[in-house]
Amino acid sequence: MTHSNAIEQINKQIQWNRLLSVVEEQAQVLVRTAFSTAAREAGDISAGVFDPSGRMLAQAVTGTPGHVNAMAASVGSFLEIYPINVMEDGDVYVTNDPWKGTGHLNDFTVVTPTFKDGKIIGIFACTTHVVDVGGRGFGADGRQVYEEGLNIPIMPLAKKGVFSEIVFSIIRANVRNPVEVEGDLYSLASCNEVGGRRLLSMMEEFKLESLNELAEYIIDTSAEGMLKEVRELPFGVYKNSMRIDGYESELDLVCEMTISETGIDLNFNGTSPTSTYGINVPVTYTEAYATFGVRCVIGSRVPNNAGSLAPVRITAPVGCILNAPHPAAVTGRHVIGQMLPDVILGCLNQVIPHRVPAEGTSCLWNPVLLGGHGLTEYDYGDAQPFAMNTFHSGGTGARPSKDGLDATAFPSGVKNTPIEINETIAPLIFWKKEYRTDSGGVGTHRGGVGQIMEISHAQDAPFAINSMFDRVIHPPRGRNGGGNGETGRLYLKSGKEMQGKGRQSVPAGDRLIIEMPGGGGLGKAENRDLEKVQTDVRNEFISEYQAQEIYKRQLK
Repeated sequence: MTHSNAIEQINKQIQWNRLLSVVEEQAQVLVRTAFSTAAREAGDISAGVFDPSGRMLAQAVTGTPGHVNAMAASVGSFLEIYPINVMEDGDVYVTNDPWKGTGHLNDFTVVTPTFKDGKIIGIFACTTHVVDVGGRGFGADGRQVYEEGLNIPIMPLAKKGVFSEIVFSIIRANVRNPVEVEGDLYSLASCNEVGGRRLLSMMEEFKLESLNELAEYIIDTSAEGMLKEVRELPFGVYKNSMRIDGYESELDLVCEMTISETGIDLNFNGTSPTSTYGINVPVTYTEAYATFGVRCVIGSRVPNNAGSLAPVRITAPVGCILNAPHPAAVTGRHVIGQMLPDVILGCLNQVIPHRVPAEGTSCLWNPVLLGGHGLTEYDYGDAQPFAMNTFHSGGTGARPSKDGLDATAFPSGVKNTPIEINETIAPLIFWKKEYRTDSGGVGTHRGGVGQIMEISHAQDAPFAINSMFDRVIHPPRGRNGGGNGETGRLYLKSGKEMQGKGRQSVPAGDRLIIEMPGGGGLGKAENRDLEKVQTDVRNEFISEYQAQEIYKRQLK
């Protein structure tokens, strides 16, 4: 490499890093201005910048794989309907179409073109989960997408800088939390606008007239980096399957992975058909989490963009639960879709077992709690109505050289919502939130433990929970000699057992108890270090019984 070429490459790398900082600031604007706790407290968002042809060049670190990787494909859908030659400066476009966006109606995606000297030089996109979108509410009981809420097709949210009062008035009239939802839409538009301003400043600093040359460098370099790691793996075909709870019946997620010179192909033939309830997965969300499952361990240091995503190709038969056609009900698509990294990692465990974690809780344990007239079979009286989605997690699977993470969301990466925040926005009391002893699978490396929450109405009224939980019947499996994690459990303090999915009632004066699963263990338990066992007992991650009977260790 000549001296001039080396300088050129360094300049490109600096510009790339600056682009990454631009989209991270874009994401932080969304988090800091959002109205709903999903964005503000949990970080359930995505943000990114695209070239004018719709290729993702950079994504913010803040965000979830389901949003980011699905958004990477959704910008192309916007451009099909509104090509760049019809977009104008100040335009903002929006949709929450599950098949054009990120898989369910609660996620709004906003796309904004950035102009320089009268030409579009880039496109910013962002997504967040809004607290309510009407219909039955955020839950898995719907039978068709029409029941699940308001569907906004790809359309202008603003033209030439003027926001559409018609669009906002339709949304306000159809949701339970109009202030929060409208506020989040303005936040989405604002973060794109900030991203555009920062991009123009960056281009002025580096004297760039367009992003074309930088885009090619980013995409080509990322694709090469990803393929280099793929080509270091043994080529072949590897299969794995996972049985999970489902709704009306148990489901099988089946994957065949083919590793070759050109990349990694994932085929989901053999996966169970669509459900009659709202846990079906549009293929965009399947692609998002399946790709992420590969990139957790293959090319994990290569930035996420169109180049690094391209070598992973996904096929799922139309009509299976991972490629649900319209008008299938899809609100709870995360319950199934977030299991896919574990399925993919099960294939990779046959190739690189020293680099793959055990199975974890994987799907979020998000209690959607509601109170108001007609939501339960009990009289609600004059208690304060509310609708709240709070984010919480079980344990992750043990990692190749470490224990699993306790009460931590993987693969989504969202944060637990502080109970103090929950109690300020809804008439609820959270009596307990603590780690769940012995829930992590045993092993050389222990699975992460889940958590226990105990909740009641603050005004002695009934309330409802929309349950969308898995791992209640089938536990997260350990790997390579490690034990399974504990299954989750949902019940009332009065003793009634509740189901993992569906709307259910909590009578006035009773308390809802949620016990979240633990992650699977990795390696044989007898090989675990004694000091770690003792520390776990002191921290009440495991009991003395488990230490003595399972780990076969006498405590000092």
